[in-house]
Amino acid sequence: MIDKIHHVGIAVHDLDEALKFYRDTLGLHVHEEATVEDQGVRAALLTIGESEIELLEPTSPEANMAKFLERKGEGLHHICFQTDDVDGDLETLKGKGVQLVDQKSRPGIAGMICFLHPKASRSVLVELATPMEMYRG
Repeated sequence: MIDKIHHVGIAVHDLDEALKFYRDTLGLHVHEEATVEDQGVRAALLTIGESEIELLEPTSPEANMAKFLERKGEGLHHICFQTDDVDGDLETLKGKGVQLVDQKSRPGIAGMICFLHPKASRSVLVELATPMEMYRG
């Protein structure tokens, strides 16, 4: 089901300011940057070894990420596991009665993604992703 940790998501108030640390100070390479409209975030993926760090800035005060930042402040938001079959794994998890945020996969900056509900994973928001170059859906 899980191949590796794809990325760790970090909630930030200002993506450009966060990049000054992660890109400019630590020297991490920005692999991809995009606005994901349906998630209400502006995101950047930074490469570190075989994994990545995803920085997430809300695009509006109504976005879920803005609400997260109000409640918890900047910091760890989620962990994303890479899988070669996000759709199949989602069906397997449904069959096991795992509480989900997404009932089907959807496009995200990391590829085709879905989120499991934090109640299913000891209060950790878990994302599953199949990079687009691997996706067979």
